[in-house]
Amino acid sequence: MQVSGDWLENDRTQSVLGLLTDAGHLAYAVGGCVRNAALGEAVTDVDIATSALPETVIDLAEGAGLRAVPTGLAHGTVTLVAGGEGFEVTTFRRDVATDGRHAEVAFSDRIEDDAARRDFTMNALYADASGQVLDPLGGAADLHARRLRFVGDAAQRIAEDYLRILRFFRFHAQYGDPMGGLDPDGLGACAEGADGLTRLSAERVTAELRKLLSAHDPAPSVAAMAATGVLSRVLPGADARALGPLVHLEGACAPRWLRRLVVLGGATHALRLTKAESRDLTRLRDALSDMAGPALLGYRLGDSLGADAVLARAASFEQPLPELWQTEITRGADARFPVRAADLPEMEGAALGQRLKTLEARWIASDFKLSRADLLG
Repeated sequence: MQVSGDWLENDRTQSVLGLLTDAGHLAYAVGGCVRNAALGEAVTDVDIATSALPETVIDLAEGAGLRAVPTGLAHGTVTLVAGGEGFEVTTFRRDVATDGRHAEVAFSDRIEDDAARRDFTMNALYADASGQVLDPLGGAADLHARRLRFVGDAAQRIAEDYLRILRFFRFHAQYGDPMGGLDPDGLGACAEGADGLTRLSAERVTAELRKLLSAHDPAPSVAAMAATGVLSRVLPGADARALGPLVHLEGACAPRWLRRLVVLGGATHALRLTKAESRDLTRLRDALSDMAGPALLGYRLGDSLGADAVLARAASFEQPLPELWQTEITRGADARFPVRAADLPEMEGAALGQRLKTLEARWIASDFKLSRADLLG
């Protein structure tokens, strides 16, 4: 198999690969860049695996005038900066000891050792500078069949890092066959190892959940998570039934992970959300419980969050979308309450605030039609 693209053929990537191979070491682009290129999907970053030891990588880079950042020396990773682009260069390695979160590794000069410690066969693909793909584990066949399989024994891979449970469902949503089921061995191992998810940090769990719910259609994967008990470990009390209808209702709307999170329900206190995400999630949950129409939701929440609320409410309560809902949301988002505090110079403090609220309620009840003169007259 051959891969190509500017991500590989540009001078930056070629200079890093050449730096290593010209010195007699093996060096390959590996993992996601090769996988995505083979699928014809965008490549966002290029990771490199090499037989050279980290100290050798640093010496070679410095000798060539490239910046070398020791980002993970204990695990064999050095980031080389070429033409302003960063490349994570990692020495071939094998696991010596794992605890479900971190691994102690030993460096190797064999690509087979490096491939054997990767998570999924479709991620154990290596490409040389010409784009020729090395496939030590038969991952190319799995990739083209859109079949997600763990490398070797699934339970062992999971025990090395329990985050791989969530990655299994996320990768199936992103790269698996949308008409096919999940690998039975992998699914069974995820169910058996689900208790290990409690050992992971909130940051790692949240990052995976964010990526999963941003996939084009995560509903089959999330349904499988629910069936195996994985969903209840990361979102206690969640219900996956409204996610499929939501994805259908979204149509051409871009995926938004918080919109999908809100229809799952469940407790999110164990997630590590940003302040903005926490605020928006609360506002969406509140919107599910009131009867505000699309225009009012647009006024209260703005275009994007208002659309999220309308879609989530329709999916959650098995209702059709209101007529002209997008137009109505935009109309509400563009509406501006015409009265300001300066229009009521005779009032101040709490009385002023209450009067403005009363006038705003009248204006909203008029479907945003009353003018400043109408309200103050």
